[in-house]
Amino acid sequence: MKKSFLLSVFCAILAGSATAQNRPKTEDDYYRIVTVPIPEQVELEIGGLAVLPDGRVAAATRRGEVWMISNPYGTGNGKPEFRRFAHGLHEPLGLLYRGNDFLTTQRGEVTRLEDTDKDGTADLYQSFARWPLSGNYHQYSYGPVRLPNGEMVVTLNVDWIGHGGSLTKWRGWMLKLDERGVLTPWATGLRSPAGFGSYQGDIFYTENQGDWVASGRLTHLEKGDFAGNPAGLRWSSDPASPVKIRPEDITSTGEPMYNVAKNLPGLKLPAVWFPHTIMGISLSDLKEDISKGTFGPFSGQLFVGDQGHSNIMRADLEKVNGKWQGACFPFRKGFASGVLRLEWGIDGSLFVGQTSRGWSATGTAPFALERLVWTGETPFEMKHLHARPDGFEVTFTLPVDPESAKKADAWQASSFTYKYHKTYGSPVINNEALPIKGVIVSEDSMRVRLILDETRMKAGYIHEIKADGVLSATGLNVLHPVGYYTLNEIPDGERADGTGVTVFSESEPQHVHLVADAANTDIMPKRITVQPSGWGKGPDRRITIGTRPGLQFDMSEIRVKAGSKIQLTFNNNDDMLHNFVITEPGGANSVGEAALALGLKGSEQSYIPAVKEVLFHTNILQPETSETIYFVAPVKPGTYQYVCTFPGHHALMQGKLVVIK
Repeated sequence: MKKSFLLSVFCAILAGSATAQNRPKTEDDYYRIVTVPIPEQVELEIGGLAVLPDGRVAAATRRGEVWMISNPYGTGNGKPEFRRFAHGLHEPLGLLYRGNDFLTTQRGEVTRLEDTDKDGTADLYQSFARWPLSGNYHQYSYGPVRLPNGEMVVTLNVDWIGHGGSLTKWRGWMLKLDERGVLTPWATGLRSPAGFGSYQGDIFYTENQGDWVASGRLTHLEKGDFAGNPAGLRWSSDPASPVKIRPEDITSTGEPMYNVAKNLPGLKLPAVWFPHTIMGISLSDLKEDISKGTFGPFSGQLFVGDQGHSNIMRADLEKVNGKWQGACFPFRKGFASGVLRLEWGIDGSLFVGQTSRGWSATGTAPFALERLVWTGETPFEMKHLHARPDGFEVTFTLPVDPESAKKADAWQASSFTYKYHKTYGSPVINNEALPIKGVIVSEDSMRVRLILDETRMKAGYIHEIKADGVLSATGLNVLHPVGYYTLNEIPDGERADGTGVTVFSESEPQHVHLVADAANTDIMPKRITVQPSGWGKGPDRRITIGTRPGLQFDMSEIRVKAGSKIQLTFNNNDDMLHNFVITEPGGANSVGEAALALGLKGSEQSYIPAVKEVLFHTNILQPETSETIYFVAPVKPGTYQYVCTFPGHHALMQGKLVVIK
């Protein structure tokens, strides 16, 4: 009996081990998220992070405090210790440790904090550099960040006045900061520059979608550059300004940014576009991987956080004709709250500071501090995606199975771009599938060259490369089989000469990603914007609903009679895009997930998926606009739902439509 029991337990262990080995690999197999426990009384809405040489972590919070965290790695007894170092600050969104003191950027100044009596608490609060404030809620200020050459940088958000504004001096600018506290304007065109720093000694910053900003993007900034949002040009005529472009030079034509830049010297193109909602929705901090392999196989690349999607992405840059460009890839999702700050720990892990209040995120916790730790196992990924004169070359982290890589349906390529205009965001435009003519697999099976029709490679376009059918030599699928390459410059160099090429004919099947088109389905969602002709006496009920800050509708519940005629006006009085979608009972979350899955088709369809759970909807609305729809309430009483399906919003932006008899 005892032997039989032990044998069954042993067999169960073996079966469990085999199941674990055979299951598909996930992000968690390669990079683990480790939570740093936070005491209940501490509201650690992180705006700034600094790692000290002794291993402690300092965290500035949006509630105006700075906390010193001892043992954040959980060694020994495993309990981090928190001690408040400073308080009474005005939403600091950056923190720099300088050995004897800290610099942190409040709304209206950079403040120096020092513990002069060495009791563990700051007793000196000194204004180090300052600028005027308008009182506008959107005047966030960030930094300072230390550059490799010792210089410091700060950035200032634009105001929001129905569009980007610069109500006080240098709003929408990046400024250099010296050791005396003197500010020097460096570049403008910035809208919401929460993340910035260095890569190989050059300055880069991340931008969020908004007016004049089609999608999230990573831009290299040199002195005198204009990054695209014209609000800060109000100060370009100032004697201290290195920017020569004037506000009147900017017109909203809706042409791609690349086309506009041809005739507007000084307009700086992004090095990498991050397709909106597919990669992220609100880019935040960036950190260069200088770990030399101790954090995995991506040394020399950039990690970029996203506040709204609670994730971290990867950027692989190269210089072509002297200009930075490159690709972005998914990397790690699943953080507890909105990712705002990244900082390397002394053990080679990556600290991830998070917050969501007012800037809602996929991660539903109000705040968190977590560490990302490499497990030591190498994921099968597209490591590099580089441009070639006749296509692209993909370098993998592990050898590929050559037979899988030589199949035509293993790959997919397409290109698209965005409009450059004053409107908030942009739909995807000029989306075109790109047939792949052939591939070359390198002798070591680490690289695959994709040969495209050169006439269809487009400068100024984002090129999507998918490798869904490629396997590793050991049979692994690519963990994240998609990359997005921003092609500003087509490189010179040798073209494939035919040696070793597996040629694809145009008749061979290539993988095509199809997205349901709501215009061609029997379950098309309803959107009626003109009162139906049969409503002679008008609607039975007129309803107006708007928005509140923090991704909220201003009404959490609407009650209507079954079968009644409804006129509903949705006012988007927020500073971001929203829609209003009524769903079947319990359908809000599934509809929101389906909207996210629309990918590049999402903006064309106002993020309305063609699913039966959708009953009625508005289109996506620009900030401070409205739309009225007409519908007949369901005849079946019950609790229906309404939701905003713009990606990243549905988890919080919901309400109840209660239908009564």
